[in-house]
Amino acid sequence: MFAESLSPGWLPEGLRVYAVGDSHGCSDRLAELHARIAEDVEARPIGRVLLVHLGDYVDRGPDSAGVVAMLRGPSPVPGAAVVNLVGNHEQMMIAALDPRAEEEVIGFWLDNGGGATLESYGADPRDLRSWEAVPEEDLRFLRGLRASLPLGGYIFVHAGIRPDLPLDRQDPMDLAWIREPFLSWPGRLPAVVVHGHTPADGPEVLHHRIGIDTGAVFGGPLTCAVLEGDRVGFLFA
Repeated sequence: MFAESLSPGWLPEGLRVYAVGDSHGCSDRLAELHARIAEDVEARPIGRVLLVHLGDYVDRGPDSAGVVAMLRGPSPVPGAAVVNLVGNHEQMMIAALDPRAEEEVIGFWLDNGGGATLESYGADPRDLRSWEAVPEEDLRFLRGLRASLPLGGYIFVHAGIRPDLPLDRQDPMDLAWIREPFLSWPGRLPAVVVHGHTPADGPEVLHHRIGIDTGAVFGGPLTCAVLEGDRVGFLFA
């Protein structure tokens, strides 16, 4: 049993959410974390279980193709529903693999780890013709990812929200890309934001946000926030 503490947000009774941070092609870490989540669900049964992946499944790490295949498949946690959110790296990949993409868009993706993604599909980053190795089914899956999930007193997003806008007026680009003024915002927000995108040495629990990107692709752990009622705990792989 992991340690829990009081959370700044809340969920409806009978629901537990497992929110997973940025995996960035670390398929082995993600599989290990899914196994630990499944063990926790078995040890502590509850009425409803929701698994939320917060985006940035691709780029930088060795097996982006494996991560996407895992997310496209059946729920990795028996009995759990799954929601997959879009990260800025998925947005970059989708834009760069558009046949109409300009060189600047392609170069920006490659400069941010896109080459590792292509190699995981057996493609050569230097040979545009080989990029057809990325299956259309995977691209269709990535294009269909949602930008946010409001639930109870939380909103789950990849990067954060623009603090001066209500939730129904947020720009999907901000939800996937924003850092400031979100990270240093001192006041209250319309909901407690559970997010990844900005790596930290460990999970960050503040009065208005919970950050769970702990830099798995850079040698840190892959982190899962476990949210139930008014409590929060963490699992790591």
